[in-house]
Amino acid sequence: MVIPRRYGALLGVVAGAAGLAMSELVSGGLHQRVSPIVAVAEGVIGLTPGAVIELVISVVGTNDKPFLIGLTVVGALVLSAVAGLLAIRSVLAGQGLFFLLGAVVLLAVHARLTSSATTYVPAIVGVVTSLVLLAVLARKAQAATARPPDRDTFGQPCHDRSRRGFLVLAGVVGLAAVVAGSTGRFLAQGRAAVEAARRKLDLPLRSVATPPGTDLGVRGIDPWVTSQAKFYRIDTALSAPQILPKDWELRIHGMVDREVTLTYQNLLDRGLEQAWVTLCCVSNQVGGDLISNASWSGVRIADLLAEAGVQDGADAVKSTSEDGWTCGTPLAALTDDRRALLAVAMNGEPLTPEHGFPVRMVVPGLYGYVSATKWVVDLEVTRFDDFSAFWTVRGWSREGPVKTQSRIDVPRQGANLSPGRVAIGGVAWAQHTGIEKVEVRVGAGDWTAATLGADPSIDTWVQWSVPWDATAGDHDIVVRATDKSGYTQTDKLADVVPDGATGWHTVTVEVGQ
Repeated sequence: MVIPRRYGALLGVVAGAAGLAMSELVSGGLHQRVSPIVAVAEGVIGLTPGAVIELVISVVGTNDKPFLIGLTVVGALVLSAVAGLLAIRSVLAGQGLFFLLGAVVLLAVHARLTSSATTYVPAIVGVVTSLVLLAVLARKAQAATARPPDRDTFGQPCHDRSRRGFLVLAGVVGLAAVVAGSTGRFLAQGRAAVEAARRKLDLPLRSVATPPGTDLGVRGIDPWVTSQAKFYRIDTALSAPQILPKDWELRIHGMVDREVTLTYQNLLDRGLEQAWVTLCCVSNQVGGDLISNASWSGVRIADLLAEAGVQDGADAVKSTSEDGWTCGTPLAALTDDRRALLAVAMNGEPLTPEHGFPVRMVVPGLYGYVSATKWVVDLEVTRFDDFSAFWTVRGWSREGPVKTQSRIDVPRQGANLSPGRVAIGGVAWAQHTGIEKVEVRVGAGDWTAATLGADPSIDTWVQWSVPWDATAGDHDIVVRATDKSGYTQTDKLADVVPDGATGWHTVTVEVGQ
């Protein structure tokens, strides 16, 4: 008797889900940086054109990682269903598809993890689990649909009992897969060793207090200081690398007089500087929220490069993350008067893994894709003409200075307001240049200068506000900023590709009678 197609799809999905779950469980138990499914998802990112990645970010924002992982899981389960359908006629055919999927997973793992004795264990365990369960469930499905329907001593058809047995087994395996997968994700996210190491760190940090006058007290404007928990995160690592401070090393090499290798303790022994710096993603749309401000503590990169001795002709530094991501930073931005840091702390606390623990780069005035390398392990002094970085090969510009921008936080787009005094407010930024003034226009009215919050550094954003006597009707509110170089941001709309968006942020509100 041929197994019904619905049974074939079910047995394939259950076998595939069990394999994924076991790989997650083993990966979590081994505290690996990425599980096999995350390795595949990161591999997909590496092969995806930049325009597609940008589209995903614009649609789902900071939820892009759960979205991409979920999409990868769905794709794996769809292919598992196909394997189950193949197994209806030939178990070997279904197992063959699982074997091919396993080969893809192993290649993805090989590309994302450093080779070790345990690197491939989770993927192998997952594939073997799927192969075995596919065969077992296929046999059960055959028994469940066997003919003729001989009756047992209680008068019940045997094939009914077999069908129930198959469904019960599939349900039990499916439930076990959910438990195993959830346990694996818990272990992976817990990463107890790294968190314990973070807690034990006794960094020589000063207490961090918000500089007076920076927060204007206008309800609805983003706080001047962004917590680590709310600091935006855009990177290509679906699972943050887990690096113990004792295992971290940084190599400085290339066009230098002498190579330098630093340990985490070497970095701390040099003494830490503190700097307020706003970071911004090049994918930030006009009025977007992919921008945050924090206090950073670390060692100046300029001092380390001076120790290595930069040779004539170099104009760039290629930095590499532990997960293989690369970016190219103008050498001048790392050696001028700005506080470009190898940062170890954020807002007076050690970095979290999501934000680059144990060490990351922070460079004022440049978009993150050319400066903010997390989990940095390699600095190569070189020339832009001699290499390509992760985003530049995907259509983004080679250098990425942050553009002067401003944003309206209150009132929000589409807000319904009552007539009377209303606070209009937001933030403006021109990192390593500084904001001179912010102006607001309502409808066809005149530009009105806003009150600015204190600005302790030209490398941070600034809050601004304007009081407005709102009258009945629909109103367009527009903001523009002028930086300390005298440049007023353009009203010309431009997309984020290749070097950042431009345009005036505008919100439309309705004021009732």
